[in-house]
Formats: sequence, C-alpha cells, structure tokens
Amino acid sequence: MMADEEEEVKPILQKLQELVDQLYSFRDCYFETHSVEDAGRKQQDVRKEMEKTLQQMEEVVGSVQGKAQVLMLTGKALNVTPDYSPKAEELLSKAVKLEPKLVEAWNQLGEVYWKKGDVAAAHTCFSGALTHCRNKVSLQNLSMVLRQLRTGTEDEHSHHVMDSVRQAKLAVQMDVHDGRSWYILGNSYLSLYFSTGQNPKISQQALSAYAQAEKVDRKASSNPDLHLNRATLHKYEESYGEALEGFSRAAALDPAWPEPRQREQQLLEFLDRLTSLLESKGKVKTKKLQSMLGSLRPAHLGPCGDGHYQSASGQKVTLELKPLSTLQPGVNSGAVILGKVVFSLTTEEKVPDYSFSSVRVETPLLLVVNGKPQGSSSQAVATVASRPQCE
Repeated sequence: MMADEEEEVKPILQKLQELVDQLYSFRDCYFETHSVEDAGRKQQDVRKEMEKTLQQMEEVVGSVQGKAQVLMLTGKALNVTPDYSPKAEELLSKAVKLEPKLVEAWNQLGEVYWKKGDVAAAHTCFSGALTHCRNKVSLQNLSMVLRQLRTGTEDEHSHHVMDSVRQAKLAVQMDVHDGRSWYILGNSYLSLYFSTGQNPKISQQALSAYAQAEKVDRKASSNPDLHLNRATLHKYEESYGEALEGFSRAAALDPAWPEPRQREQQLLEFLDRLTSLLESKGKVKTKKLQSMLGSLRPAHLGPCGDGHYQSASGQKVTLELKPLSTLQPGVNSGAVILGKVVFSLTTEEKVPDYSFSSVRVETPLLLVVNGKPQGSSSQAVATVASRPQCE
C-alpha cells in the first residue's frame, strides 16, 4: 500500500472501529442504561443497533470495502448477536485469507464457528491466532472451547479441563483487570471441581474468581451465565439459598433463556421433597428405624473399621467413631461416622443423594456405602453453561 493510500484509508478504518466499539459497548453495558425489567428486549435492541451500525459503516467504507480490516470489522459487527451469521463467516474467512496475521479476524471467526456448532474449527482458529500473537482474547476463547471438545476417554477430557485452567490463568496474567478473564477462570475451576472429585479447595478458587470478575468489571454483575454457573456450584455445595438467588438473577437478566428458571424450579421441587422426607424420617416406621440402628456394626465401616485409614498416596490417619450429634460446623478432623440410609432422593441429574445431615467428606477420608468406598466416578456431575460469546 502506497503512503498516500495509507493516509486515505487510516481515518476510514478509525471511524469504522469507533462504530463497532460503540455497538459492542451498547451490548455489554446494556444494563447501565436500561433496567433489569428491559432484559426481555435486550437482544431485539442489540439487533436494531447492529443494523444501524452496519448502515453507518456502509456510508463510511467507500472504495476500501474489500480490505481485510474492513471485512473483519463488518464481520465483527454481524457477530454481535448470539446467533450464527453465515455472512459474518463469509466476510471473516475472506479477511484471514487476505491477511493471515490479522488476529482479531481469527478470534471473531472462531466465535462464528462456535455458534455454528463446529467446536473443532473454533479451536483451530483460536490456537492459530496464538501462533501469530499471544493475546488474552484467544486465550479466553481457547479456555472455553477446550472444555467443549469431544473426547474419547475420561482421561482425555480431564487433560482438556486442566489445559483450560492453564489458558485462563495466562489470560488473567495478561490483564488482571479484565473481568471476562476472571469469569472464564472461574468456569475452568468449576469444570475442574466436577472432574476431580469435588475438592472444596477448587470450589473456593472458582468462587474467588467469580468474585474478582465482579470486583474489576462492573459488567460482570450483569452476566447471566456467571450467576447461573455460580449458582450451580452453590447448589452442589448445598448452599441452597445462594443457589436459588443466583438462578433467579440469571433468569431476570435473560428472560428468553429457559435454563435458569428450569434449574430454579428443579431445586425448589427437590428441596420440597427433601424437607418432606426429613420430617417424616423417610416415611420409615419407628420400629423399622430402631431395627436399622440396632443393626449397625463397625464392620460396616469397611477400610475405616479398625480406627485407621491409609489413603492411596500413603497418608495415614487415625479415626475416632463419633455420633452425628457431636460433630461441629466446619472440619472435624479424624472423625468417622456410621449410619444407615433411611431414604434416597434422586435429583434431576439422576444421581442418588444420600442425606447424612449435610456431612461432607474431604480427602484423605472417604465415603463408604454398604461397606464399599465411593470414588469420584460415583459423585454427582453438573452442567456448566457454555454459550458461545459469553459462555
């Protein structure tokens, strides 16, 4: 490009960039100028703003419409909605062919492929962008798609989840004031929590990352996905009040998204059934309950029956058999309890939920049911929201 031509194109590209930035600011900061009651028409308003922006861009473009940067910006404008845009794919594909090192075009094209349902192609775009230039957007997006890639084995999936955490950490390191990076790190920890046996330390890392996202970025509090994913974690931590609050907030921020309201209703129904069964002691008759209690034997504790336990890593722990009534809130080191399953309650995820008065078992201890240790594979799994663009 000649120097005179560069000078002619520069203000045009600058104006186009400003228009696209304003469009994305309208979408991302929508609730700074609108109330939550307007959430139901947000997508409609964003689409109208997109159409207005595209018209303004068309008036500015002139003779430079075929240039890679212009194609990229137009494709990015079309990509502002949650829906897949064939036109955006066409323009962004042309942009990366004309200028293979145009990283933002690769990032936008990756998002288009993800919306299209082609996660493998999205992964290729984000990975390719990083070969040209290390940037936080590619790292953020790569962290997300790694958890969505199809895998043949559980080990392969676990490897992808660990890699997802690494990419998210790198994105945070590049800009500690980017709320989206912290939010995606929180989601990575959430996936790690469910794929590695629900370690409480990892759940705390997820909650801390979500809190940091809201601290450094005011827009994070208006992200329905953040509220739903955090509520999912609260649900499995049995913090039901926080879970219900999160599901409700997510539903209010995106009324067209049915999942938050469905999960809130499922949890309310579950708690209603749980309360009823607890009050009636599982509808088990008094004589049967006494018989169950009388049949308890230390042998039922399996590997914990002799007052000692050695974990797979070789760590040895001395255990003391205690009744539930003596346990204190928090960690009860060295305690082992013995009980009978009075009732089982199946959640929507079809995972048996044994109620032992909210007792949690942390490593290196374990849960033994009917004399058999229960591994991480028998524990509950969760669905993490992973919508393209906002995850």
